[in-house]
Amino acid sequence: MKRIFLFILTNILVMTTIVIVWSLITKYTGISGTFENNGPGLGINYGSLMVFSILIGFIGSFFSLAISRWIAKKMMKVKVLDPDGQLSGHERAIVEKVHRLSRAAGLMHMPEVGIYNSAEVNAFATGPSKKRSLVAVSAGLLNNLDDDAVEGVIAHEVAHVANGDMVTMTLLQGVVNTFVVFFSRIAAIIVSRFVREEMEMIVRFAAIIIFQILFSILGSIVVSAYSRHREYHADRGGADLAGRDKMAHALRSLKNHVAKARVNDRTDDSAIQTMKINGKGNMMSLFSSHPDLDERIKRLEQR
Repeated sequence: MKRIFLFILTNILVMTTIVIVWSLITKYTGISGTFENNGPGLGINYGSLMVFSILIGFIGSFFSLAISRWIAKKMMKVKVLDPDGQLSGHERAIVEKVHRLSRAAGLMHMPEVGIYNSAEVNAFATGPSKKRSLVAVSAGLLNNLDDDAVEGVIAHEVAHVANGDMVTMTLLQGVVNTFVVFFSRIAAIIVSRFVREEMEMIVRFAAIIIFQILFSILGSIVVSAYSRHREYHADRGGADLAGRDKMAHALRSLKNHVAKARVNDRTDDSAIQTMKINGKGNMMSLFSSHPDLDERIKRLEQR
């Protein structure tokens, strides 16, 4: 969940920065950046605006992808395990699991393997390509789940890498970004028409930023929906790699961990919050990057 959040946040910040810089350039150089002409309707040059939106949208998305592995390692303080270096017994076992499952998935280049010191029971895979990927597990995962469950979780993350999920998500995010930039500027132009002429440029500039952030949040619903879909697909991939029993056991172990934490009145613990287990019918589930664990188990067993 943190990886998805960081990806989307970085993407929004990159797009917003580009828009601010572009606005300053057009203001002080005299370059036309309003995308308006004397055509019909609102007088907007839709062709030029769409080209601009595509460039900004995909630049933000692919820049986020390019630095995703670096950002994840820095923000999560991941300790990268060198397979040729001095490793403890459990560290060596994690590296061997990742490499064995990666070979089974047909990966030509082994992902980087890391552990981060967190109580959360979690793991993630990220990276700009299959060749430059990272699979990291939390200390909480290793301390709370048995060996078979850990293998199921790792198989799920390796499946993400093998499926190229981050690249597909980037392409989807680029399309969403394009429409965000496009419609935020149209909305800003409309709003600026209702103020005095001397305030028009200031209002338009502020409106672009506000609408872009608002539409980005709405667009994240689409990205989150795809993320939930890919979780089901990665569960199936994990079952193919580690065996359906281990994958199902991993999901049940995660569910049991959540249940025990709730019984112990630890619902505010980061180990629960990071898992984003949302109740059915909860509006916030629209923004969840992972489906409900019960539904994931049900679909895997019906496979």
